[in-house]
Amino acid sequence: MRVTTWTEYSLIISIHLAKRGRKGSGPVAARELADSERLPADYVEQILLRLRRAGLVESVRGAKGGYYLAKDPAAISVRDVMAASEHQTFEINCATHPVDADRCNPGHTCSIRPVWFALQQRVDELLASISLADLMKQESEVQELVGISSAS
Repeated sequence: MRVTTWTEYSLIISIHLAKRGRKGSGPVAARELADSERLPADYVEQILLRLRRAGLVESVRGAKGGYYLAKDPAAISVRDVMAASEHQTFEINCATHPVDADRCNPGHTCSIRPVWFALQQRVDELLASISLADLMKQESEVQELVGISSAS
């Protein structure tokens, strides 16, 4: 599993919108969001489009237009954001980039494939259990939430 720039930026953008409130402080323009978070404006535009298509953000047109979260931050998971930005959360090579046409064929037995599918399931479960509301907390609280102890 590799966390890409798309995923990282998507989460930064989503957390920014979550902190603003659903509609409370009004929509934020993509350019303003890019400047505020010091992200490339072209990435921000593309990411917002993907998040909008997934139903995670809504947009308002016009001079005072922009973007805002479509749902409460507690109702949007890290998995939702990753799936919207990357169209998947975990890539299983035997499904997307088979090493060998025969070996990687779903009809062929492979003792490695169940490990990758189990790992994908556990990763997805963890990502689905963490919401944008959770990510608005302090790092130590998020560490506790995901079950890791802070470095001493």
